[in-house]
Amino acid sequence: MTLVSTPSIVAAALAGFRGAAAFNVVQLENLEAVLTASARSGLPVIVAISENAARYHGGLAPLMQASLAAGQATDAAVSIHLDHAETFDLVLEAVDLGVSSVMFDASRLSFSDNVAATAQAASTCHAAGVWVEAELGEVGGKGGVHTPGVRTNPAEAAAYVEATGVDALAVAVGSSHKMIDRVAQLDFLLITELASAVPVPLVLHGSSGVSDESVRRAIAAGITKVNVATQLNKIFTGAVREYLTTHSDEVDPRRYLGAGRAAMEAEAERLLHVISAGGPETNVRSSEAAPVSPPRRPL
Repeated sequence: MTLVSTPSIVAAALAGFRGAAAFNVVQLENLEAVLTASARSGLPVIVAISENAARYHGGLAPLMQASLAAGQATDAAVSIHLDHAETFDLVLEAVDLGVSSVMFDASRLSFSDNVAATAQAASTCHAAGVWVEAELGEVGGKGGVHTPGVRTNPAEAAAYVEATGVDALAVAVGSSHKMIDRVAQLDFLLITELASAVPVPLVLHGSSGVSDESVRRAIAAGITKVNVATQLNKIFTGAVREYLTTHSDEVDPRRYLGAGRAAMEAEAERLLHVISAGGPETNVRSSEAAPVSPPRRPL
């Protein structure tokens, strides 16, 4: 199967009142785990590569090109996405490499500066046919100026989307990045208010700290795209640690990394089913007079 686009995955999830899973990868074993999970489950996945992951590899191209090539070769329905890019140059590089979507993160800036920077990024990406996600009300856990208690204001979010022209919006509703325990308390009423106010799909970052039940409730309240990174890393690392503990003389990285990959495959497949669950009978958006609009610029 050839690569599919992020907006096609998100639009299908939105139309079916389900979630669209976006899983971050750091290296090839992560990528292989996610693609295998998607192929086995028959569920689409958005492979996300962050600015931090690109920095780890000395640049965006090595992991991005590997992901694009693997996506072309797999039976999975997969799109490749640039996540949390804080520099415009990195966005341009991702567009040149052939991604279908980027997340431009100017949330550390003031509202007016965020709008200006994001509008420029959106205009450039749209000219190349690339879908754009942005963030307002910084999600905690990344060392920024906001605490995890920050919340996105619905009226401000609507104005932001109108001013920037972005295709999806990551919102702060109680989750936080880098959580290793799934104890985040989401504001479901706020999610519902945001879904009613904002005419593009909503994105939940920091979902590793959110329980399965809360993920389902968040999707029912109006979240569409659900990002997971730390939970998958935790499972992968735990399996590697256990393997090396019980095989103290092992020196072949294929053995212990293979154990991590297998564990991550299983968790990624499980999470795909959690995030992709749903339907009109369980989703508040199905009964709203003015449901959330699909992505305005599908590829």
